[in-house]
Order: sequence, then C-alpha cells, then structure tokens
Amino acid sequence: MDAHDIRNAYLDFQRERGHVQIARANLVPRGDGSTLFTGSGMQALLPYLLGEHHPDGIRLTDSQPCLRAQDIEEVGDNRHTTFFEMLGNWSLGDYFKEQQIRAFFAFLVDVVGLDPTKLAVSCFIGDEEYGIPRDDEAAAIWQAVFAERGIEARIATVGSQADGDARGVAPGEKIFFYDSGENWWSRGGSLLGTPLGDPCGPDSEVFYDFGPDHHDASFGKAHPASDSGQFMEIGNQVFMQYRREQDGSFTPLTQRNVDFGGGLERIAAAALDTPDVYRISLLWPIVETLSRLSGASYEADPRPLRIIADHLRGAVFLAVDGVRPSNKEQGYVMRRLLRRAIRTAYSIDLRDTFFEEVVGQIADLYENDYPEIRSAREEIVAVLLKEERSFRRTLEAGLRMIGGYAGGTLTGEDIFRLSDTNGFPRELSIEEAERLGIPVEPDWAAGYDAALRAQQERSRGASHLGAADPA
Repeated sequence: MDAHDIRNAYLDFQRERGHVQIARANLVPRGDGSTLFTGSGMQALLPYLLGEHHPDGIRLTDSQPCLRAQDIEEVGDNRHTTFFEMLGNWSLGDYFKEQQIRAFFAFLVDVVGLDPTKLAVSCFIGDEEYGIPRDDEAAAIWQAVFAERGIEARIATVGSQADGDARGVAPGEKIFFYDSGENWWSRGGSLLGTPLGDPCGPDSEVFYDFGPDHHDASFGKAHPASDSGQFMEIGNQVFMQYRREQDGSFTPLTQRNVDFGGGLERIAAAALDTPDVYRISLLWPIVETLSRLSGASYEADPRPLRIIADHLRGAVFLAVDGVRPSNKEQGYVMRRLLRRAIRTAYSIDLRDTFFEEVVGQIADLYENDYPEIRSAREEIVAVLLKEERSFRRTLEAGLRMIGGYAGGTLTGEDIFRLSDTNGFPRELSIEEAERLGIPVEPDWAAGYDAALRAQQERSRGASHLGAADPA
C-alpha cells in the first residue's frame, strides 16, 4: 500500500468502528498561543480530552497535517521531516486499552500488511514512589494479540533508554518497559511535570524493526527506544487513566480516554520495509523531480534532496493555511524553510527557478485528499515563487560577502551586518560559513545582540533629533 492508500484505509477502518471523521485543524493553532504550529493530531482536541463535550461524539478520527519547526536541523537524515501527517483516533470515555491495542495491531497487520514478527512495543514501567503500577494490563494484551498470530512475545527487563542502550534486545523479546521519559503522557511532558489537576497516563508505543543491518553501533545496542536506526516508532497509544491531585498524588480517572497518533509517512515506510521515509509515494516523486532538474544523485548524497523536498512540502501546506513569508512568528519559519531550500539547491547546482514545477507537483500529490490545495493552487505557486525570486538576489550577494571572510573568523557583528544590510538570515550565514570551513565566533549570539542594540540606540537617537527639529 502506498501512503495515499494507507491514509484512506485508516479512515475507512476507523469509520467502520464507529468513529466520526472530523475536519483537520489549521496548521496555525486557533486560540492557542503556546505553540506556533499544530504539531500533533491531539493538539486541537485537548479541551475534549480534558473533559469538554465534543459535538461529534465520543469516537473521533482524522488525518492531521502537522509541522514541527524544532526538527528543522535534523532534516536530511532518513526519518526526520518538519511536515508530516498524523493519523489519529480518540475514545472520549468509551473503549480503552484492549479495543485500542487490538484495533491498531489489526490495522497494521491485516490492512497495511506489515509482518507482525517485525513489530515491537513499549509500555510504562511504573513509578513506585507515586504508587503507579507497571502497565502489565497493556503488556498482557500485547502478549495475547501476538500469541494469536503464533508469536511468543517475550517481555524484556528494561527501565530506561540507557538500560536498553547497554543490554540491547534478546531473541524473542517484543515488549519493553520504559520509564516516564519514554512512556508517560502529560501536558508537562513527564510524570513529575504533570500539572496539578490534569489528566495523564501511560502510553504504549509501537515500533517497526528494519533489522540489524540498519543499526548504528555508536548509539549503543539496538532496542526500540534507541535512535540507532534499526527500530522506528510508527504509532503511540496514550491511555489517560490518572489525574494529578493538588497534593501531587495520582488518582484513577472515572472517565478514561484513548489518544492515538500514528505517523503516516513512517507507517508507509514500514510498508515498503525501508527506514527511508523519503522513499514513500508522497515524497519520492518530489525527490525524483529535484534529481532530474539538478542532476544530483540521491544514492550519492540524499541529504540535499531530502531537505528541499521536506521544506517545500511544509511551505505548501503553510501557504494553504494562510501563512505568508515574513520576519515574524509563523511567517518567519515559512521564510526560513523556503530560504534553506533555495540555499540547499545552490549546493547541488540547482540555480535556476524551480519552485513553480516542484510546488505544482506537491499540489498534485495532495489535491485529491485535501481539496483546499486544489482551490488555492495558483495562489500558492504565486506566493512561493515570489519569495524564491526575491531571495535568490539576496542569496547571491550574501554568499559573495561570506566568501570574503575566508582566512578569518565570522563574528556576531559580521552576522548582524549581513542580516541588517543584505537581509541574509543569520542561520544561513552560520551554515554557509561552516560549509566553507570559515570558523564562527563561539559566542556569536552575544556579538549579534550587541550590534543589534547599538543599531537600536542609533535609531532612537536619530528619532529624538528629528522630533526636536521642526523642519
């Protein structure tokens, strides 16, 4: 199954189980200033997970476009993207662990066609200090569903990622227990960080095992929670079953919720049995077009093609949701994505305008499932093409100036001057200096800030002089 098939099959699967498909949320959160972007499927549903009544009922599902700008520096490897789709289903006080675990396992194995012997799962190890037991309930359900497929799922004795790095995976181990750093959900991000009065609970993650050939030994021994490359998380089931009281203790909830999120791109990669998410049907056509336009070989160096494909895909969806390139907030992130894509294109000698063709291709890949892309297609192309043409002029001048620092050190004041005079983004100044082997002042941010303050003081002084002069 390709990614398009998996998305639609998932939504059909959940509708058959009584879920109502809800409209996706805008990438710019409405009424939530805590984050710049919608970064998970549950983000817009948080009020309902906290107890509000949802107008569409107690069983919900969707496929939610998400953007995580914090991952921008990681893009280039085989699994990180800033933009992705999160498949989601929710039970608001209805079914719980047994139904959720069985349903997701059945979807992966019977619908997508994954080999169940290549799946591994994790559960919460418990916290004795706070009286929260190990989630043996979830582990027993997992053992049962594996056993029904003729697989003996042994339980590993693991308490943290560090433990896993040290001991790895023994033959037959399928179920791993980790602490709250890996298998606990709360709005505070951890067990101890759970806000007083909030619901929270253990979660159970599902991983696909690509085999030992994909393991990087520098990460320690292979195990599901490691970033070594052998295992990749493809879904997470949160079981909201506790509430943190005002005294800091945890008590069981009367209404228990399920919050599931699965990465569409990662499930599609597992369906291809490849750890490279850029090989899937929603990204590979973009990569092939970029390779054709530039002559660059993906096999020789995939990183530049991955960066451009990811950043343009994210920018297209930002444009659909009303974001425009600017120097503030969401617009700044969008501009940074576009400019990094253009700068990266220069590194593979793709110096001619290419946004129009590639953006059009991205729209083609998504317009049947996201009709808002079809209706805004011409506007999207115009917005992104305008930014491309504008930045190309800035880029060429900035690259020449940075090249002039060869043999010296790029300081924070230099970086400010490039930004202020030439409009060259400071992140790109640093990246380009590193690419050219030009040292960057370790504390460049302090020099940058000092130069910025000096300019502001000069501006205030000029403003006061102007106000005192009636002419």
